[in-house]
Amino acid sequence: MHAPGPQVDDHMTVDVALSVLIGARVPHLLLRDEDGRCTGLVTRAQLAAHRGGHWYADRTRLRDIPLDRGPFTSSATILDDAEAAMRVRALVASPVVDDQGYALGVLALPR
Repeated sequence: MHAPGPQVDDHMTVDVALSVLIGARVPHLLLRDEDGRCTGLVTRAQLAAHRGGHWYADRTRLRDIPLDRGPFTSSATILDDAEAAMRVRALVASPVVDDQGYALGVLALPR
């Protein structure tokens, strides 16, 4: 598990999020709601693909694009079970959350 890294509000626009992601030089951003709870994880590839679509508008918010919205990995989950669930869902990374939904870190599959 890695540290959660940058977290941004899910009402942020795609363009601003992409700038934050590039500026922070990280592979993903964690999304959070107005209460600070984890609502998703977005990668540079997801943001770039969305920007390239015919549906793209410069005011599109992160909460409005299709992303994996969970369920996220619980801090009590056994590592082998978490990895198996990620492989079934074709995820390369999954937020690890506590019982209240706050991000503790990110579990990433080995490359």
